[in-house]
Amino acid sequence: MNANTKLEDQLDEGLEESFPARDSLAVHPQPRVIFKEHLMSSKTFRTSVSLPETQRAPLTMLLNQHLGTLLTLYSQTKQAHWNVKGKDFIQLHELFDDIATNVLEHLDNVAERAVQLGGVAVKVATQDGKLPAYPLEAIEGQAHLEALAERYGIYANFARASIDQANHLNDANTADLFTEISRVMDKHLWFLEAHLQA
Repeated sequence: MNANTKLEDQLDEGLEESFPARDSLAVHPQPRVIFKEHLMSSKTFRTSVSLPETQRAPLTMLLNQHLGTLLTLYSQTKQAHWNVKGKDFIQLHELFDDIATNVLEHLDNVAERAVQLGGVAVKVATQDGKLPAYPLEAIEGQAHLEALAERYGIYANFARASIDQANHLNDANTADLFTEISRVMDKHLWFLEAHLQA
């Protein structure tokens, strides 16, 4: 039995205790999936990192919330990149691609930081950084700029708030990661909003 199978068995045992098999869960299995994601996102392995598990587990959960939000932000930015039309097509097409590429780099850094802390990198939904669904009717550059500016503003604020959370948990390295992300997201937001401020 490999480590992943053992972890899955432990999760299933925890699920049975917290969510006994009932008719409501048979019809609506979503709570079991959410609970399993929650357990995985706060799971920690032994590591020589000098932070105690009581700090590493919430840090891993916070990082995984960012991972989920960054994945959504990346896909929404690529959606704008692929679908933008209008007189500023090439400029916006390239801008959106550059921004998406940068988001992907931060996404990888966030996932790796969660694992460095002895955690498991898992996409987790969050209310703080929750991005609205991307408007499928967005075609013209202006509509994409407005949609992306709103979403980058939400995420930049989430990253900024996370600096204090990481500092509160005595992890200067994760706080530094969120500081860098916040700085870059503010710059992306500036690039997007500058097109709307004329």
